Amino acid sequence: MSGPDLFARPRRIGRGAALTLVFASVLATGAATGALPGDGRKTAAGRDSSVAAAAHEKPLDDPAEAAEEAMADGKSPAQAAEEAVSRSGDRWGAVYSQGEYEEFEQALDGEYTGVGLWARRTVDGEVQVTRVRGGSPAQLAGIREGDRIAAVDGRPVTGRPVTEVLGLLRGERAGTSVHVGLQRGTRAWSETLRRANLSTDSVAVTHLADGAVLIKVSAFTKGAGSRVRTAVRAAPARAGVVLDLRGNSGGLVTEAVTAASAFLDGGLVATYDVRGAQRALHAERGGNTSRPVVVLVDSGTMSAAELLTGALQDRGRAVVVGTRTFGKGSVQMPSRLPDGSVAELTVGHYRTPSGRSVDGRGITPDLEAADGQLQRAETVLSGLGAPS
Repeated sequence: MSGPDLFARPRRIGRGAALTLVFASVLATGAATGALPGDGRKTAAGRDSSVAAAAHEKPLDDPAEAAEEAMADGKSPAQAAEEAVSRSGDRWGAVYSQGEYEEFEQALDGEYTGVGLWARRTVDGEVQVTRVRGGSPAQLAGIREGDRIAAVDGRPVTGRPVTEVLGLLRGERAGTSVHVGLQRGTRAWSETLRRANLSTDSVAVTHLADGAVLIKVSAFTKGAGSRVRTAVRAAPARAGVVLDLRGNSGGLVTEAVTAASAFLDGGLVATYDVRGAQRALHAERGGNTSRPVVVLVDSGTMSAAELLTGALQDRGRAVVVGTRTFGKGSVQMPSRLPDGSVAELTVGHYRTPSGRSVDGRGITPDLEAADGQLQRAETVLSGLGAPS
């Protein structure tokens, strides 16, 4: 799983996948704007992010209610809410401080605080840099793709979850410094990086040697869906498209639906329920329905990225190549606590157009490929009629 340091999971126990956005490529880790059809509330990938939204009925162990009772007793509302979430057994339930939640929503709007690194965990547990953002503190310090992160602020990171390491790099505000131990081959050195406010730059478009267009979406932040549609429309008339969702831990559901609209002429993208109320998401009309498409996925493909993958697969619009996706297909609803922190619990689940549940199962690729996935994608595109 790889992703930028913007969506890294917070470093406190009890966090859900939302900040994995995480995702995170994600937001890291990595579940705030945009309304779902039939719902006036703002919604994110697998979550309703309007803290003012009220549930139809309270959960049996309601964290907001527990927080209010705790405050009346002079205790910490956030701690009481975390205990309630823990008792609920909800794997995606979480409690965020006011600052954490505001930073998370800011990241989904296209900005985040960090040093500009993407990374993955290797099979031997090392954290390897997979991408360095141009003009970022990391690039200015000379860090390159392939370098290994050995320590952050003096703490060894080998064997630790990559989202946790990225969270350490991200920090809390621009201008603060982080000391990073690095390795390149036999060379070991350290750099002190000053965190900066960066844009997410979540969509990258490149042209492959065979004429196909590669669209890499690292997270569904604000505007990502429109950038995908623009890239598809600008592609040569007969060119195939490789939609790379590897390491994409989610983002805004509305942006994923907009991206789906680049390849569909209307119709169902997904259904979902919120406390038993059934709703549906539909693509806009006018998408390109003839251009060959391959979607690349892996175990870091989550939430809104899985929703998009499932829609294109179910509707016969794309061949999915890679490894089974993460399996995060649930809907979380947040509520504001008396101290400004935010608690959220799962209130529903998404399903693909054919009715498949993603949560806990993931999406199984049409063509399993653990290595050489891009080459496989190009081969599949040529078989689908794209020029080679």
